Amino acid sequence: MAVTIPSVLFVCVHNAGRSQMAAALLGRLAHGRIDVKSAGTEPADRLHPAVVAAMNEIGIDLAHERPALLTPDAVGTADVVITMGCGDTCPVFPGKRYEDWQFEDPAGQSLEAVRAIRDGIEARVRNLVAQLT
Repeated sequence: MAVTIPSVLFVCVHNAGRSQMAAALLGRLAHGRIDVKSAGTEPADRLHPAVVAAMNEIGIDLAHERPALLTPDAVGTADVVITMGCGDTCPVFPGKRYEDWQFEDPAGQSLEAVRAIRDGIEARVRNLVAQLT
């Protein structure tokens, strides 16, 4: 019998900060036990430089990541959808587990502020890993 692993989708507006950090942290902490994706309702051209720098400090290289457009298929195939500030622009599918994580947008923030956002997201991600594995 095939073992299916849970799938988590992180969604924010620009997919240039919070959702990218969350996906990278979950990917690291889940060690392949959870399928991880991130997307945005209005993807930016690139990730916020302070986000890339803050993640690099903890050994996660996001320099080559690019924001992705949220698709109905991405939501439809996810077991858990975690929204991070996209409000009513995120599609809602019946029967999906949704969580809304409130974190300040790292856009235009100092590296110190982005570190605090990163650390808050990491704490939530650790709890999610414990729930899903």
